[in-house]
Amino acid sequence: MIIDTHTHFYDPLRPQGVPWPSEDNELLYRTVLPEHHREVSTSEGVTGTVVVEASSWLEDNQWVLDLAMNDSWIVGLVGHVEPGREGFAADIERFAENPLFRGVRLGGGFLEGIEQGSLLDDMEVLVKNDLELDLLMNIDHWDGLCFLAERIGELRIVVNHLASVQIDGNQPDSKWEDCMHRVSDFTQVYMKVSGLVEMAHVQPAPTDLGYYLPTLDVLWESYGEDRLIYGSNWPVSDIGGNYSTVINLVRQYFNGKGELAASKYWWQNAKAAYKWLDR
Repeated sequence: MIIDTHTHFYDPLRPQGVPWPSEDNELLYRTVLPEHHREVSTSEGVTGTVVVEASSWLEDNQWVLDLAMNDSWIVGLVGHVEPGREGFAADIERFAENPLFRGVRLGGGFLEGIEQGSLLDDMEVLVKNDLELDLLMNIDHWDGLCFLAERIGELRIVVNHLASVQIDGNQPDSKWEDCMHRVSDFTQVYMKVSGLVEMAHVQPAPTDLGYYLPTLDVLWESYGEDRLIYGSNWPVSDIGGNYSTVINLVRQYFNGKGELAASKYWWQNAKAAYKWLDR
């Protein structure tokens, strides 16, 4: 079993269009639906996906949930609901009535104000509804992440795209490495191994595992076999390489860690973090 925990689905041909991607993005401005993901991933052994929000429009959470209603390929949605406003709790509870709604994704800028206002209360709403938090962030946001993880230990957190590390085939930035070790002390924080080829300094991204080894080794040393999660970031990953390139790089690495560790990486850790549905 392989669950791809990071895909984006959207349709620019909808009457209302889409807020992202923009029309001038020749690679991504196209209809991207579950059947298109199946076309590129089933031959690689993928059996389902957790969809991650690609829209700041509140009702696009429902649009994805409606997609999932009749398509068991989708085992969960990480949506987008903006915190720090009066309607946050009501919106979360409305979407959480659908068991496929598994959490929300926020940008790292949200962490800059985490000590103020109602943001911590909003995160408690996620805990109350047994939802997780995905974070799209970089190392400038680590202090906020550590504050949040320490204050609300029951909140499962998944950091996206390796916290935007730049990969050049050498040992990664020392500040990033220090942050990885620091955050790994919080056992409810998971690291999603997504965005790998997009972060490569050379494009199209190298297909040689050795180019990524220094970065992957830091992740393994920090998070071990229990808190690393597979995510492709498809179709954005097409920027760096095709789906086979993306999955085969991590397959070489994690399958080399043994059968149990590989199984945890491909789906078991995602089950713990997202509590996605068996369909």
